[in-house]
Amino acid sequence: MSVWNPDNIKDVAESIGIASPNDDVLQGLSSDIEYRLSQVLEESLKFMRHSKRATLSTQDVAQALRVLDVEPLYGYESTRPLRFGEASIGPGQPIFYVEDEEIDFEKLINAPLPKVPREITLTAHFLAVDGNQPTIPHNPTVADSRNQELVPKGPGANPHSTAINGADNITVKPLVKHLLSKELQLYFSNACSAVFDENTDEYRAAALTSIRTDPGLHQLIPYFVQFIAEKVTHNLKNLFVLTQTLQLTSALLDNKNLYLDPYVSSLIPPVLTCLIGRHLGSSATPLSSFSLRNTAATLLGSICKKYAKSSHTLKPRLARTCLKHFLDPTKPLATNYGGIIGLQAVGGIEAVRVLILPNVKDYETLLREPLEDEGSSKQAEAEAVLTALVSALQTLEDDTFGLRNDVQNGEKANQTRQLQEKVGTILAERVLQMGRPRFVKALLEAS
Repeated sequence: MSVWNPDNIKDVAESIGIASPNDDVLQGLSSDIEYRLSQVLEESLKFMRHSKRATLSTQDVAQALRVLDVEPLYGYESTRPLRFGEASIGPGQPIFYVEDEEIDFEKLINAPLPKVPREITLTAHFLAVDGNQPTIPHNPTVADSRNQELVPKGPGANPHSTAINGADNITVKPLVKHLLSKELQLYFSNACSAVFDENTDEYRAAALTSIRTDPGLHQLIPYFVQFIAEKVTHNLKNLFVLTQTLQLTSALLDNKNLYLDPYVSSLIPPVLTCLIGRHLGSSATPLSSFSLRNTAATLLGSICKKYAKSSHTLKPRLARTCLKHFLDPTKPLATNYGGIIGLQAVGGIEAVRVLILPNVKDYETLLREPLEDEGSSKQAEAEAVLTALVSALQTLEDDTFGLRNDVQNGEKANQTRQLQEKVGTILAERVLQMGRPRFVKALLEAS
């Protein structure tokens, strides 16, 4: 005998218009319903056990129906408890039903309309670039209030500007925690101390060689970049520290295992400071900083040669900066010297032809007075600047072919006049003293 009551099937049949169904049909349907219910319950219990629960839920039943390819039930996956009411249609025949919530139409009509949902769109963005999360609306961020607490405020917000003003005790709390292994921390500490060891050349050479060849320094790149910027900012009067800082930068750039493209914009300011800084080293020996500026120019040229393809605006921006400091009359001669050698290193022969040669005649007015001051430090600086100009212009001679290295009778006076009109009296005199007619012709024919 079936557990399912055939009378329930008979009631359903009469409700859809089937009158007086056969008893054998009712018995067969009762057996089939019992089998289907037991199958659904068994699948539901499987979902319950796999979910590590001891209570069967409506969600388990819905998943079982989905597995059995049966249309699931609707309307019973609510988190609110269901309220059942009881209605009696006769003695011993109660009917249970779900009570509907009474809704006040006045409140429903006066309630504000919900917001119109946005259309679903897809967009691509960078979640992180080299470990740094871009500040764009698409990325998840920490609470705004927490971020505002971590951001440094007040006059000491920028540690580099405060260091220039003499406030070295400013500490900045980082926004993002970056965890390093103890081995990397120890390596970074020992490498930095060895690079700036004034007593032992072997330690410095070993440290720079390790940085130049070690393939496992990717996590230390931002720390080295920040360390270089701080060293240059805090030691503008110490030429040894500045020189070693450039050596450290060069070692990082020479390491073929490191990807430094995102950090080039942070490495260039310290190098530019060593190239065109106003006051570097001791004021008692002004020419001592010129060797530092030569090293910075060489390093800047190698940076342009290596990363100009990945950043198309790198060369124009550096050339514009060097040209500005070359022609600025308010800058000291040492800064003008850095601008000249910087232009030559960044732009090569083309920068000399287009940017330096057309401006040397106007720049001559800045050299005339220091050159006439016999025995002063200004005269030594002016001589160094004049030598740098001649050295830069000599690259134009190397770029010429087919010019004779002699001069015909009657041409010397004409060439002297033309050269003075083009490059000025002082520079023309220095070029003519070299006795190289092909160099003179290269200057006159350069446009």
